[in-house]
Amino acid sequence: VNNQVSYINNPLIKDYKFSEVGTPDYTDIKLDNYISVIEVVNPMHRLWSDGRWNKLTMAHGCYWGKCTFCDISLDYIKIYEPIAAKQIVDRMEELIESTQNTGFHFVDEAAPPALMREVALEIIRRKLTVTWWTNIRFEKSFSLDLCRLLKASGCIAVSGGLEVASDRLLKLIDKGVTVEQVAVVNRNFTEAGIMVHAYLMYGFPTQTKQETIDSLEMVRQMFELGILQSGFWHQFAMTAHSPVGLNPEKYDVINHSTELGTFANNDMIHEEKSGLLHDQFSFGLKKSLFNYMHGVGFELSLNEWFDFKVPKTSIKPNHIESVLNNETFTTHKSTQKVIWLGGKPQVEIVTKTKKGKTFENAVLQFHTKQDYLEIIVDKEIGEWLVEFVQFLKESPKTISYQQMKTNFEEYTQTDFELFIYSKQAEKLKENALLIV
Repeated sequence: VNNQVSYINNPLIKDYKFSEVGTPDYTDIKLDNYISVIEVVNPMHRLWSDGRWNKLTMAHGCYWGKCTFCDISLDYIKIYEPIAAKQIVDRMEELIESTQNTGFHFVDEAAPPALMREVALEIIRRKLTVTWWTNIRFEKSFSLDLCRLLKASGCIAVSGGLEVASDRLLKLIDKGVTVEQVAVVNRNFTEAGIMVHAYLMYGFPTQTKQETIDSLEMVRQMFELGILQSGFWHQFAMTAHSPVGLNPEKYDVINHSTELGTFANNDMIHEEKSGLLHDQFSFGLKKSLFNYMHGVGFELSLNEWFDFKVPKTSIKPNHIESVLNNETFTTHKSTQKVIWLGGKPQVEIVTKTKKGKTFENAVLQFHTKQDYLEIIVDKEIGEWLVEFVQFLKESPKTISYQQMKTNFEEYTQTDFELFIYSKQAEKLKENALLIV
């Protein structure tokens, strides 16, 4: 105003609802004139800066909103507003039209799994060819089938906070996940062909030397098993609007930033009451991670990465592997959705005689985007599957697991569970049949 910057505060004008903000418009920017840069070799950091991504958000704020290191008292985290999947994909199509770019980075605090599922289904329904990635929480709802669905819709990578790979500290952070849960979810994403990047944290209040080294060992095992492809260690920073910053005494921290700044306090000066200096771990943690990301150094003692003596890890060398091997059997919920990603099966009825009895089997052949598959099932099951796939493809609405079960049992007069957990059905689920 009059060539001066003025602060104008009109409390009568409310913030826009997230559903009303519209689609970003880049039509007047010559996007081709911008160069791509690779700052570091970290594969996820390269995604951020090498090339250009259309930026969108699935949901404003964070649906979890509890992490004690985070600014959960501020509106950008606290006010959670998702929008409908159709509106998100509408915005994607508008951006493709204006930028001629089919790559998307969803910049959510944490994209909700249920909404990611609906967005993936909408992308597939519209037959869009896109590439996308986003930030998540390592929720147990990220089943292998959901990860496969996300991959089929164009998802190439996810990043999420493992933070301190210690269950005690994850509970103190109120992260809502365990190390074992993170390992299983990472494995699911990796098996589906989606790259996983983990935000890692050291120096959280009350963290001990032992917990830092044990956390590194957990990370080492995940990289060695190939279920984690990228990561970065961040030292804990205390902000004024986080639970730790608002109540440092509760976390045995002394806050030395007594004066509030004029704008923001992103990194408040503080110290542990225990006196432990976490900076000393910085170089060793980053050096070891750099090696692990390149697939080397797994056999080295953790002590090798540090120039001072550190405690031996208390984590068994096969801990993460045993977690993955001992995963409990999961059943399907009746409300889950059934998705078919393959083509229409070709069926051939063959007759076999065994011990004087004649059996009719159906040989089913079908193609997916990546593979060709052949399975042999009873004739009635084969005929049901061909009809059911046709029904799935033609139905305007998604079909539930319960509807599939009822349809199967009415058609074949046999128990659905015996089929859905059979070797033949497992083959189908690995390639084309998803229950999400």
